[in-house]
Amino acid sequence: MIKDFILASQSPQRKNLLLQIGYEPRDIMPADIDETPAKGERPSQYVKRMAREKALNVAKNNPKRVVLASDTVIVVGRRIIQKAKSDDEQREVMTMLSGRTHRVLTGVCVIDSAGKTALRLNVNKIKMKRLSQKEIDEYVASHEWQGCAGYRIEGLMGGFVEQLIGSYSGVVGLPLYEARNLLIGAGVK
Repeated sequence: MIKDFILASQSPQRKNLLLQIGYEPRDIMPADIDETPAKGERPSQYVKRMAREKALNVAKNNPKRVVLASDTVIVVGRRIIQKAKSDDEQREVMTMLSGRTHRVLTGVCVIDSAGKTALRLNVNKIKMKRLSQKEIDEYVASHEWQGCAGYRIEGLMGGFVEQLIGSYSGVVGLPLYEARNLLIGAGVK
């Protein structure tokens, strides 16, 4: 059933997650914003700012519409893992994640029809197995990682996750519990 809100994302994963819980957006309008972290910005601040800026970017051209936006990053220590631009960069990311625990942070923002903003942060911990060079090379060659920061847990990488503490949907890119509650709070039922 189509619900009256805009998904400010071109991610098929986010749309599919919403469909799982019966929330098909009336419109999909990806936001075009600068995603450069500010100097000294903590990862949690960054991901919340990105979700808010994406929602605001779409809402400014769609007054009186409910807008849902989200942003997801992988964090190792305090370092935000950006989208790799080459196989070599992705190989470095995989080597860094190998055998370590990292966090996946997702900011979710909803702007209601009156322009009020509501924002939530979803935090997940993932323990990755120690990856062999062959596993890293095969994952890089799969190119599943293209277009996302780090990896897609819903693909080959799912077989390398020893433990996930948190929300699987949050790791995919949209924590459904938070998104549903924010949408309900904005009048989308």
